[in-house]
Amino acid sequence: MTDLGDFGDFDAGSDGSSPSSTAPADSSAGEEATSDDSNSADVSTERDEFERTAVEPRGDDVGIGALCVSQGLRVAEDGEDTALRAYVTRGNRSSIRIGSYLLAPYPDGETLFCRITALEYAQQYHADDATEIHARRAMRTDEIEEADYKFVAALEPVAVLYQDDGELKRRMTDRVPKPQTVIRTADDTEKIKTGLKIPDEGVFLGHLSVGGEKVRTAATPPTIDYRLKDDYDAGDPLAFRHTLIAGGTGSGKTHGAKNVLRQFLADERTYPMPDGREVGPAVVQFDPQDEYAQMHDDNPDLDDAFARRLEREGVAYGGVSETTAFVPKIGSATYSAGHHRAEQVEFTIPFAMVHDNPWLVAGSGLNDNQYGALVSVLLPRFRDQYGPGGTYQEFTTFLDDPALREELDESGRVHEATFDAVRRRVLGFGHVFDQDARPITDLIHEFVRPGGLTVVPTYHINDTRATEAVVLALSSLLIDEKLSNDPSYDRIKETPLVLGMDEAHNFLTDADSVQAGKVITKFTEAAKQGRKERLGLFLITQDPQDIDDAVFKQINTTIVLNLGDEDAIKSVNIPSNLESKVPYMEKGQMVVYSPDNSEPVELIGLPHCLTRHGRD
Repeated sequence: MTDLGDFGDFDAGSDGSSPSSTAPADSSAGEEATSDDSNSADVSTERDEFERTAVEPRGDDVGIGALCVSQGLRVAEDGEDTALRAYVTRGNRSSIRIGSYLLAPYPDGETLFCRITALEYAQQYHADDATEIHARRAMRTDEIEEADYKFVAALEPVAVLYQDDGELKRRMTDRVPKPQTVIRTADDTEKIKTGLKIPDEGVFLGHLSVGGEKVRTAATPPTIDYRLKDDYDAGDPLAFRHTLIAGGTGSGKTHGAKNVLRQFLADERTYPMPDGREVGPAVVQFDPQDEYAQMHDDNPDLDDAFARRLEREGVAYGGVSETTAFVPKIGSATYSAGHHRAEQVEFTIPFAMVHDNPWLVAGSGLNDNQYGALVSVLLPRFRDQYGPGGTYQEFTTFLDDPALREELDESGRVHEATFDAVRRRVLGFGHVFDQDARPITDLIHEFVRPGGLTVVPTYHINDTRATEAVVLALSSLLIDEKLSNDPSYDRIKETPLVLGMDEAHNFLTDADSVQAGKVITKFTEAAKQGRKERLGLFLITQDPQDIDDAVFKQINTTIVLNLGDEDAIKSVNIPSNLESKVPYMEKGQMVVYSPDNSEPVELIGLPHCLTRHGRD
């Protein structure tokens, strides 16, 4: 029985009658058959004497295939005009993936570093395989005859690698490789890092990957570490050119953010200051879910073997002993911290900070006229009457004075309706300002510590307005002092600072209010001037589309984990070839788009958090 079913019963010598009706052969027929058999044996012997030709070429294969010119071989300034294709041999086809990196050498020692952008099976011979016979054959076998098809990879040239005084360098693709050039999988760490412009040193983010699998090399360790530039040799450190981490719930966003912050706090990480000192950065992290104070503690799941691997790769790990939780005192709200061992310091926001940032008491929204009345008339009048240390309670008493309302209305300075609107909107902050704790302005030396991590938890605060007031008051204090030419707190000015903000979309969103405009303006200025003042923004969000464009445009490094929302994916502005992968990435997989650091790449983060993470 053959694969063709009933077709296998056909006998070319039969006249269609049944075997039982066939006449028996006579003796003469038998003799003729014997004679024919003898002749057939002689012919068969003669045929066996012909030399057989080997189908496979001699020698061992090198590489995975060769460049072909059947559809052109062209390198152009416009990537859409580039035609670079390679035939992949049968034994290598199952291991090839879109996004894999390849090397195509030039005759003079230079090398084309390229990336697979498409894979295609094409007909080897002119045939129609859309037939019943072909389909039934395929249905009855577990294997595909690869020899019947061509397997072609479309390549995107990334860079030309060349030697300059013994150093491997890269330049833009400016020459076409030769036809039939043998292509090889890139498995050399130096060539891959040079081809992708990945720095050898800096802040560790993860390991290079393609399609969710780590890129392997012949080196030890076999993985390729990805790092962000962290010195002034090639421009400003990228920590001060701002970072955004975007990812949905369960994507590993907080896990990854902790691992990056741990690298900022490595003992050996310091930055030169104008006075010649080398100073470690201070990290201030706003924490709405109360997770980052755990960075004080070691991760009990991090075993010795994994720790040795981290040490070999120069990755900082372990709890940060210089971690302090600065807990805002808000009304009767209490903070419980059984999940970490970091020191806790309570503080309050003094109303005196409102004189420099009036929008802190305008959480319900003021229009231009109302905001102008608050800033230009009411707050200056209050300060003159109560002094710079006037409290929030005194301010509300001040606004309750009917004589003041009448005076300002009659003088034409503030209409009575405007006065009433301002008064209504600044009420309701009695539990925020001037609480029974030390003012944050008295704790600056403890709040900003070189090499230390300050976490501001807000999970225990149930009032959204209060949370916004705390976060914006502290961040404004840090930004104003950093950008000031005449700072009130030299400790802030003279310390490199990373300002981290989780759920950044809640504070940096575009909104039609005066307060939102003031906040966006402040953070935009911080983003623009931060690098020269050694101030870096570290924003974390699951809704990147809600962050104002003015701030977003200043972000240099974008780290994207799994996102399911199409608008969110579009907003992060990563290349389209990587954009399509974002919804399918597993936990810990990420895309890094940092034009001043490297080509856009896929990474896999570390499987373990470098500090304690998660609650028992």
